[in-house]
Amino acid sequence: MATREKPLKDRFADAQRRVQKLPTRPPNDKLLALYGLYKQAVEGDVSGSRPGMLDLKGRAKYDAWAGRRGLPRNDAMKHYVALVEELEQELG
Repeated sequence: MATREKPLKDRFADAQRRVQKLPTRPPNDKLLALYGLYKQAVEGDVSGSRPGMLDLKGRAKYDAWAGRRGLPRNDAMKHYVALVEELEQELG
């Protein structure tokens, strides 16, 4: 009998827990990718205005999320899970 794959929402929640337990901090580009995918999966397309020039961190996060505009939530969840699995392979 084939094992049934967990529902996507469960795999997404599991990936969120696992990413917190990585032995080292992922590089900033990967952190921003995780952030953008997470926000797209949970909230959908970005809203509000882009932070000002002096808020470098806020701008980077906004841009990471805005770059996912139009990506369906389920696809964002799948990409997030895949990125966490990739990071687990890279970082141990």
